[in-house]
Amino acid sequence: MTQTTFPKVRKAIFPVGGLGTRFLPATKSMPKEMLPVVDKPLIHYAFEEAREAGIEQFIFVTGRNKHAIEDHFDHVHELQTHLSETRKRRELDRISEWLPAAGSISFTRQQEPRGLGHAVWCARHLIGNEPFAVILADDMVLGSQGCLSQMVAAHATSGGNMLGVMDIPREKTASYGIVDIDASSASDDAKLVKARGLVEKPAPENAPSTLSIIGRYILQPEIFSVLENQTPGAGGEIQLTDAIAKLIH
Repeated sequence: MTQTTFPKVRKAIFPVGGLGTRFLPATKSMPKEMLPVVDKPLIHYAFEEAREAGIEQFIFVTGRNKHAIEDHFDHVHELQTHLSETRKRRELDRISEWLPAAGSISFTRQQEPRGLGHAVWCARHLIGNEPFAVILADDMVLGSQGCLSQMVAAHATSGGNMLGVMDIPREKTASYGIVDIDASSASDDAKLVKARGLVEKPAPENAPSTLSIIGRYILQPEIFSVLENQTPGAGGEIQLTDAIAKLIH
């Protein structure tokens, strides 16, 4: 029996245009994605997770006052020259050896914060007609194997749209997108299950489960035609979960 294989996930969108209101006052003048965790900013961990998963094209959807993110993924010639001249090889490697190859990173602007769905739609011309990943840097996921690596491996044999999820306390469902699952479709190791529906920020008494969508997605390019005509949802924003829900069939 021949196993179906699906197109490789080569591109990832990083929506980084938000205002970071949950992190004020730290984000008043600094992008939330540049907040440090030990010695690296959040966006750096997200980039490393994507690269581990085999992503080849890194697409950042930015907004106003996000120049620090672009600078982080560029050479800093003055600093590199200084470190080279002072023979600080270890420090030089730490700021340059991980930089993406020329032409593998792109930036596009989301002119106004209209929600995650709108941010993803802004990158449509850079994606084209192929599956792609979406990574939210402020959802930091650590593990012996990256979350996106696991999803890319599963997508290679299952295809379709895919969401990363985590179990949360029921009283917190109103803060997250929640998945209505088909428990009978669970795989043997219970890592892969079909979704019957998605609900954005339901009240605890109305939530179909306690499985919350985290900031990891693999989506098919058909999502763009849905987002094109998507009406605002929760919070008056273009919600990505609403668009995904329309493709669940």
